[in-house]
Amino acid sequence: MMEESLNKDLDEALNTIPERQRDVIRLFYGIGKEPPMSLSEIGELFDITRERVRQVREKGLRALRNKSETKF
Repeated sequence: MMEESLNKDLDEALNTIPERQRDVIRLFYGIGKEPPMSLSEIGELFDITRERVRQVREKGLRALRNKSETKF
């Protein structure tokens, strides 16, 4: 029951950022049913460089942090 609640909260938070950022974060951290992927693997999937994947991930994490800071 706790895991279900955590997953729901996580989904709600991730749904506040753009789809590409959300997808990269889910794949990198293995959120959901997939195992975690490396920056290179995600880059191959989206046909972008691993550096660009890193930038997209960081931008998404920054957006999530900013949203959580303004919430409190």
